[in-house]
Amino acid sequence: MLKRFLCLFLCTLFLLPSAQAVEGMDVSVFQGEVNFSAARADGIEAVYIRSSYGSSGIDARFSQNCAAARSAGLPFGLYHYLEAREPENARREAEHFVSLLRTQRYDCRPVLDFENYRGLDAGQSTAAALAFLERVEELTGQTPMIYADAYAASSKLEPSVAAYPLWLAQWDAQSPDLSGTAWAEWTGWQYTDMGQVNGIQGYVDRDLFTDGIFLREEENSFLYTVRPGDTLWALARRFGTTVDILTELNHIEDPNFIYVNQLLRIPGTAPIERTYTVQPGDTLWGISQSYGVTVNQLVQLNGIQNPDLIYPGQVLLLGVDG
Repeated sequence: MLKRFLCLFLCTLFLLPSAQAVEGMDVSVFQGEVNFSAARADGIEAVYIRSSYGSSGIDARFSQNCAAARSAGLPFGLYHYLEAREPENARREAEHFVSLLRTQRYDCRPVLDFENYRGLDAGQSTAAALAFLERVEELTGQTPMIYADAYAASSKLEPSVAAYPLWLAQWDAQSPDLSGTAWAEWTGWQYTDMGQVNGIQGYVDRDLFTDGIFLREEENSFLYTVRPGDTLWALARRFGTTVDILTELNHIEDPNFIYVNQLLRIPGTAPIERTYTVQPGDTLWGISQSYGVTVNQLVQLNGIQNPDLIYPGQVLLLGVDG
């Protein structure tokens, strides 16, 4: 029944923004193990995967879902469920989200899942949402999208949020209704939470997207934190760019002067960082033996002053792929 409805819907092209329709779904740990190859064969063209929630939560199937979607050749993006209700915590959640984004090669713009608004007025909701969206944009160089239901889009989010694309959850409608909202068009429409797709046991959220979900080439950049020993010349070689481009992109007056912990915008896809969280009793030597790196590499990668002093909870960079 749903497939017949969708075919009828797709024939009504005037309901779409002026962009290509993309069949989609969104998944999390609640869908269990997903056969993404079967879903792709069933017509799914893009998938959003929940990566995280709150300031430290990680979806239990985040890594597995990303790997399986990539193996099936299915474009995917990641979304974060916001628990914060004020800007400072929202920014912290954005940083947690971006730390997970940096572990994946994703195709679609990052998404804020904005549902935790009860008890907040429009000003408070807007402040939290904007803090998250702006921090993600600052750290990734990519324009994120916001997922919200029709009530939140019309009553809880002020016009400033409409600078970001909208993924509208509206299940009881023949087409997306943006009346009362600040958005002139939608980029995603979640039209049911009771969809059925081959490769998934039970129900799954079904979506229709425009091709606006896909990242543009010019959004393909990332932030890099300068480490001891770095130079613009070395970074340019490492990331396949030029000193001139790095200088212009980061408004650097003297290309011979960068400093430790400085944030630099680098063109291209973010490298995948391998990290380890220090546990009680750990030593740099023991970590180096377990992960095939040297103590000296760990010291240099992490700017460690005293190799004999690390502490539980400290996150160490083990290496960078790409």
